[in-house]
Amino acid sequence: MQIETKNSLLKGRGLVRRAKTETILNDVNITINEGDFTVLMGTSGAGKTTLLTVLSGLDRLDEGEVCYRGQRIDTLSEAQSAKLRGREFGFIFQQTHLVSNLTLLENVMIAGYLCGKYQPEAVEPQARALLKRMGVDAIRHHRPSEISGGEGQRAAIARAVIAKPGIIFADEPTGALNRSSSLEVLDLLTELSRQGQSLVMVTHDVAAAVRGNRILYVEEGQIVMEKTLPRYDAEYDHQRQKEISGWLIERNW
Repeated sequence: MQIETKNSLLKGRGLVRRAKTETILNDVNITINEGDFTVLMGTSGAGKTTLLTVLSGLDRLDEGEVCYRGQRIDTLSEAQSAKLRGREFGFIFQQTHLVSNLTLLENVMIAGYLCGKYQPEAVEPQARALLKRMGVDAIRHHRPSEISGGEGQRAAIARAVIAKPGIIFADEPTGALNRSSSLEVLDLLTELSRQGQSLVMVTHDVAAAVRGNRILYVEEGQIVMEKTLPRYDAEYDHQRQKEISGWLIERNW
């Protein structure tokens, strides 16, 4: 049997984040490998979203360091950090944060221009292709207020991937969606993972967590458990949910 080898993509060492007198992250060490679909789970207030934001440069550390492709990024200026995020990181949040007075196409195109990876004339065709891939090209001229939450989230995924990022960070991407829309979004993220996209996703939902091949359980600002899984196969979804639920019960989930 051939053993799969992976390259380290993102590393956090000794990560500490405080808010006033509270320690939100307490000496966290984490490695994100290329091609992994990493899921962060834990109770509310455990530090999951804070871990995601410090790894992605959306928030500053009090102690520790973050390296992306072997280079420290926690010491970058805000301008440098913003440039890195625009080129190398994609973001999907519970709320889409689409610009309300722009169409879906324009929202995706802006991200394509800002990443600096395309000739100007290539941005619109690439944005159209991604919206088609996400199943929302037919409504590309609609504004966010004119579409459903699931459609908005699919457009947000197109926006996140247009820069061909090294990592996509997703914070509760299905948290505001109904079951049908959630499954559509999870299927899209799973397909990206199968194609080699690295993802880090925060979720409370076991039905979403099953899509990952690596689950990290965060408790009181520390990673206290890790579970590795084979790549997701829809045929074994129910069995996988039972396995993960049993694993979570160990932490009084």
